[in-house]
Amino acid sequence: MKEMNKDLLDIKIYDTREQLGFAAALDAATYINELLEQQNEVNILFAAAPSQNEFLSALQQHPITWSCINALHMDEYIGLKENDTQRFGNYLKRQIFDKVNLKSVHYLFVENALPEDICQRYSEILDKYPVDIVFMGIGENGHIAFNDPHVALFDDPAQVKIVVLDAVCREQQVHDGCFDSIEDVPEEAVTLTIPAMMKARRIFCIVPAASKANAVAETVNGEITAACPASILRTHKATTLYCDQDSAKYLI
Repeated sequence: MKEMNKDLLDIKIYDTREQLGFAAALDAATYINELLEQQNEVNILFAAAPSQNEFLSALQQHPITWSCINALHMDEYIGLKENDTQRFGNYLKRQIFDKVNLKSVHYLFVENALPEDICQRYSEILDKYPVDIVFMGIGENGHIAFNDPHVALFDDPAQVKIVVLDAVCREQQVHDGCFDSIEDVPEEAVTLTIPAMMKARRIFCIVPAASKANAVAETVNGEITAACPASILRTHKATTLYCDQDSAKYLI
């Protein structure tokens, strides 16, 4: 493992994505258990993407009192149906939410609800369950959640908003194997905003694969700007970026 820092951001680089996932899960489980010694419940915000697979699998192997965890997630497509496998809520349901005994799970999707109403409802949920921990990735265009560069605001007044997805973001969903073609990828989504995520005490950012190498390099070495939304992580007081050799190839 190689370790480095840029501004306030801690960066850990592992040989493989499996090692990355295992190490991030160990760090996350340790922090969750430390937090549960100080408070009765912990509110965790989850990302949904194949980049999180190894991490989420490894996290379930640790002794965590899941019955004290309230789970939330950070974004969701507009236009998909309740049982569509591509929905992020369904991904998390399959990967972890149905596999551990959580205190509560709060999904963004509401059947037949207007996107504006989903945003309002979820903002109220965030007020009730302030985020302690974020598990996130970084998109190929540098996005965090669905805050693509053209809609990312570091001082966004909202907690949850409707966004139009850019072409790079939608192509990534095809590269990840989630959709057969870009025409199948919804053009709109609801997402937590950058300030809503940056309020968290602790952020674990899990980013494997060569397809993320440019975004990782820009996050770490570029300017802190909404042109690379993930660059804001360098200003957070407790964020760790976990990379493998492929995603960190322009850092080492």
